Amino acid sequence: MAPRKSRLPFANAWFFPAAALYAALILPWSVLTMLGLVPALPGLTAPAGHAHEMLFGYALAVVAGYLLGPQPQRITLALLGCWLAARAGFLLAPDAWYAVGADLLFVAGLLWKVVPRFLGAAKKWRNQTVAPVVIGLGVTSLLANAGAGSSMRLREQALMLFAALMFFMGGRIIAPALAGHAQSEGRRLEARVQPQLEGAVLILLGIAFGSSLLPWTLLGQVAGAVLVAAGVLGAIRLLRWQPWHYRTRPDLLVLLVGYSWLSLGLVLLGVVMSGPWLPVSATLHVLTIGALGSLTFGVMVRTRLLYRFRDANAQPWIHHFAWLISAATLARVLPPLLGIEAGHWLLIAATCWSSAFIALVVTLWRTRMPPRPRSPSAV
Repeated sequence: MAPRKSRLPFANAWFFPAAALYAALILPWSVLTMLGLVPALPGLTAPAGHAHEMLFGYALAVVAGYLLGPQPQRITLALLGCWLAARAGFLLAPDAWYAVGADLLFVAGLLWKVVPRFLGAAKKWRNQTVAPVVIGLGVTSLLANAGAGSSMRLREQALMLFAALMFFMGGRIIAPALAGHAQSEGRRLEARVQPQLEGAVLILLGIAFGSSLLPWTLLGQVAGAVLVAAGVLGAIRLLRWQPWHYRTRPDLLVLLVGYSWLSLGLVLLGVVMSGPWLPVSATLHVLTIGALGSLTFGVMVRTRLLYRFRDANAQPWIHHFAWLISAATLARVLPPLLGIEAGHWLLIAATCWSSAFIALVVTLWRTRMPPRPRSPSAV
């Protein structure tokens, strides 16, 4: 007998809308705070708070929604409640014990439900990447909330972990989707997961992360060189996917654009860690807004549309909003690189980002219901 499919609701039905709404409101709020246009929340008075909530607020909620899978409603709502309490605690009283405590409960629950599913579940070492990366993200989140260590160093380490997760999941989400579309057009995509290249990049990212944990300056330069190599290999993987064949598939273009930002961001982060040749803020925004923003946007849209309609392009209009995320990336990256005043560009970036995620909230709300049962074929 075939195993019964789980009838438990997917956690992403709650976590994806919460993450998208948080991204649409709180992250632009921090930009408006920098410009003096809105009152400052205690947790967002410094740019470090903005980066903290992008990584450990928004991005970690998306990771939770995607990796938790089907869960009993009480588990999902309990974890979501802990996440909301941690966000409120950080925004209103970032040093308070209850902010750290709520984050501890959320991270502990996430690890409890996710890690056992992936730890030792696969024979190939590459397929066991998820468990250690999620553990690393949980520990990094707790250290950041507790104020331990350098916030800049923790953000760099978190970005490396998110990059490893994005790179790995790219092979599990993007490659099969590209191959399926190629087959529908009568083509064959030879380069799919590309296991040797994938393994090389994961090893390089592991070396870079390990080097960043040590205090010696020389190791920071080693980590930078390794990240550059990882970004170059990521670009090679992208080119072997032949992205020019997917102009008619907006859902796939969103993911490919995000993957392009990921490869570029790894190269730029490596250059920054090797020496003071580029503005740090510009580099970090390539990875956070460009890569993390585009890929999480694409994954959330694709996941819910496939679940609700069994068609990733059932509402094609939403995919076009992803281009606003790339526009926001350029608005944040170009001013420091060109040495021009960033005030108006910050406002443009916040408007583009918020517009994209408000549209995403609308789509996620429309797809909140379970899929309609397929009607039997007429005889």
